[in-house]
Amino acid sequence: MKKLYLMRHAKSDWNGYYVSDFERTLNKRGLHDAPMMGDVLKEKISPDLIVASPAVRAKMTAETVAEKLGYQKENIRLEKGIYEASASDLTEIVHHLPDDAKEVLLVGHNPALTDLINRLGNVLLDNLPTAALVGFSFDTDSWKDVEPGSGTYLFFEYPKKYKH
Repeated sequence: MKKLYLMRHAKSDWNGYYVSDFERTLNKRGLHDAPMMGDVLKEKISPDLIVASPAVRAKMTAETVAEKLGYQKENIRLEKGIYEASASDLTEIVHHLPDDAKEVLLVGHNPALTDLINRLGNVLLDNLPTAALVGFSFDTDSWKDVEPGSGTYLFFEYPKKYKH
């Protein structure tokens, strides 16, 4: 059994006129939502591996969530292929995950994450919100067997669900 958690980075800052898309940081809302979601997720997931886009906003999100989960930040694997990926690219990244990792948290970007979520299991999502996460399980011992439609939907967590 494998479990894959697909998380979009928290809300990023668009105010820096001289900052590239890759270098955008989290804004005030993102700095609030990432740790909040980490608190929510620590009751639900226990990843053996966290893989993240090296884009600053995704890396910041992954590090914040990792801290809440008790996962060592230095063990986060930055995967440049996640940045500007398609759903097919993300599938290839999943296929190359180490089989000794039973639960993997992948932190990345839209639209690829939404597309991948819609391909993997019985879910139809218009848009994965910032700092949101969808979980799937797969009845397999190898990440290479993760294919469209092979996932069992576990949950969908998003910040607005916890804001009162």
